[in-house]
Amino acid sequence: MDKIQISENAQNHIAKMISQDESNYFRITVLGGGCSGFQYKFDFDKNKNNDDVLFKTEKISVIIDSTSLELIKGSKIDYVEELIGSSFKITNPQASSSCGCGTSFSI
Repeated sequence: MDKIQISENAQNHIAKMISQDESNYFRITVLGGGCSGFQYKFDFDKNKNNDDVLFKTEKISVIIDSTSLELIKGSKIDYVEELIGSSFKITNPQASSSCGCGTSFSI
């Protein structure tokens, strides 16, 4: 199950940001570090690399490199607006724990 789910809220926010940034793709990367071992990084990119996997919806194109995808496959990506601010939230079924802010996790 390599599929990534992207909520309607996240798609709408990404579509708006991509048009402002004049990019083609929303990139999700998993990096080492963060308070729990791995952390999510969100970027915009005009180019797709050879090792990127493309997830396309009616509104947006998301790219994730194959190494990062192994760490977040099966995840759901949402965009939430709360009193403390708005952010992307990833619900990762592979994560054994995550930090309070939700930007890092461990497996």
